[in-house]
Amino acid sequence: MIAVIQRVSESSVKINGEIKGAIGEGLMVLVGIEEADGQEDMEWLSKKIVNLRIFPDEQGVMNKSILDCGGDILLISQFTLHASTKKGNRPSYIKAAKPDIAIPIYEQFIQVLETDLRKGIQTGEFGADMKVSLVNEGPVTIIMDSKNKV
Repeated sequence: MIAVIQRVSESSVKINGEIKGAIGEGLMVLVGIEEADGQEDMEWLSKKIVNLRIFPDEQGVMNKSILDCGGDILLISQFTLHASTKKGNRPSYIKAAKPDIAIPIYEQFIQVLETDLRKGIQTGEFGADMKVSLVNEGPVTIIMDSKNKV
């Protein structure tokens, strides 16, 4: 699983002009799923996301996690994170899991994140044409890949 994590003061996702999910302070997370992803990837990535110390403490130092500051998460599926651009100019998405595999993993990942965050999260809709808006604070953007843990 690949995730792009952005610290935000606000973020939302619209589908067909309607707001599907919105948060204030917290994390907007784009997640890409590949066929080899499983429970271990979900658990590792979720724990890293909720414990990532990228929120400022009283001295302005990035020393607090989303658990510490009580922020929210907006999770958006994005298969294009698995784009390969090695050959030619048209990206290949061969590593991205097909919907029949990716959707159950995405739905399970939502549950894992909610458990680790200890509250519900906001989401987009898998496979939908989404319009994502955010105000990136810092800016702080972190990329994680569960296949590169070491």
